Amino acid sequence: MARIFITGSSDGLGLMAAKLLLEQGHSVVLHARNEQRAEETRRKLPQAEAVLTGDLSSLRQTRSVAEQANATGRFHAVIHNAAIGYREPKRIVTEDGLAHLFAINSVAPYLLTALMPAPTRLVYVSSGLHLQGDPSLQDLNWDSRPWSGHQAYSDSKLHNVLLAFAIARRWPNVLSNAMTPGWVQTKMGGPGASDDLEQGHLTQVWLATSDDPAATVTGRYFYHLRESKVLPDAQRQESQQKFIDACERITGERLPDAS
Repeated sequence: MARIFITGSSDGLGLMAAKLLLEQGHSVVLHARNEQRAEETRRKLPQAEAVLTGDLSSLRQTRSVAEQANATGRFHAVIHNAAIGYREPKRIVTEDGLAHLFAINSVAPYLLTALMPAPTRLVYVSSGLHLQGDPSLQDLNWDSRPWSGHQAYSDSKLHNVLLAFAIARRWPNVLSNAMTPGWVQTKMGGPGASDDLEQGHLTQVWLATSDDPAATVTGRYFYHLRESKVLPDAQRQESQQKFIDACERITGERLPDAS
């Protein structure tokens, strides 16, 4: 039995993944943005080991989530699932001076990764829209660019792949991969999404727990249990390091060299 922590697991694909993992006999620690959502999540999945709380748009609260998680013990796998979509009509600034979408989708996974003991496996939930992400990594926080929610989301999903691949390179004892659930009908995906919702959560569960040789790899990008096309720039060590360096500057936390 494995212990798995899933961020953003109070609803949607995170909750679906948690249900499946529990059915498979694993121990699951969930995460919700606030106590009200956490209580709702406990009612939905009372068999979960715990539900941690914290708003990942806040560096302070993200640090608290890491502290809460570390207090429960080491995890076999961490699934970085929490994200917001592309519908923000304007650039919203957090208490830390970060663009809201960038803080949650890009910075929070980095900060949690840096602050938690390395698990055996890391899964970063990205998107096919990472192919439209800006590989220049200029103006990550949208300080100068005219705001585009769609582009900001695409950029953040590229950041998830860069982080997954950087970890795979730097931590050889950890299986670190990125994946896309496809365009599915969740709150984020919307009612027009055309992919199979019932398939959306399976790859993250598979990467977190399966002994299938196809799943026990690192530095790969998956869609529906198969390796998929990735933006070539995501495989460039220089691009990975540029993103890591930016996150270190923003958070003040250095990513350890090895697990």
